Amino acid sequence: MRIDTKILLGGLPVVLTLALLSGCIGGQGARDRNESRRPPGRMQSRPAPVPRAISDQQCIADLSARNVQFTPLPDRYYGSGCTTLGTVRLVSLASDSSRMEVTNLGPVTCSMSEGFAGWARFGVDRAARQILGSPVVKIETFGSYNCRNVAGTNRRSGHSTANAIDVSGFVLADGRRVTVLGDWSSGTADEREFLRVVHDSACKRFGTVLGPGYNSAHQNHFHLEATPGHFCR
Repeated sequence: MRIDTKILLGGLPVVLTLALLSGCIGGQGARDRNESRRPPGRMQSRPAPVPRAISDQQCIADLSARNVQFTPLPDRYYGSGCTTLGTVRLVSLASDSSRMEVTNLGPVTCSMSEGFAGWARFGVDRAARQILGSPVVKIETFGSYNCRNVAGTNRRSGHSTANAIDVSGFVLADGRRVTVLGDWSSGTADEREFLRVVHDSACKRFGTVLGPGYNSAHQNHFHLEATPGHFCR
């Protein structure tokens, strides 16, 4: 309904169209009502972060105290028993006098990362200095998380929960590269000794350690996994 009302402003008549005013007011009210009817989920640009478990928070604090460079990752469920919960992405690890880069790693559980950092510093780097005369600057891996079974079984691998790392080789500060495939059997005496020492050291820190002595599937890497019990081959 259009209603024109004349008022005097400075002695001149002015027409106010109340229909237009009411239309503007009504339009804003309609928008407000429409906004109020939207589902609450649409109002959020991203889901609220889920707090980490207290144990994960402590583990992350411990990694930082060890001078490990890493990035915390969000929890993810992939189905079929595959998850990445309480994980981080490792970038580099501390040694006695320098840093060790880690290659090709995806998500790794924080507890596994903590054990790996200790093994790299006290088991790998120190063995390289003592046996090979040079510190380690890089640890090469075949990765961590992989949604798959243990070969030849229907049982999920430790990789399916980001709780395992496959280590393939080591690069020294003097430029030498020692690999499981190339040097476990065919390397120099010092290189063979070094690989066996770091393998034995891993057996003291991880529940499951598999290498070339286990089967042909592990001839090119050490499988390190944080599990209960003790299985070292």
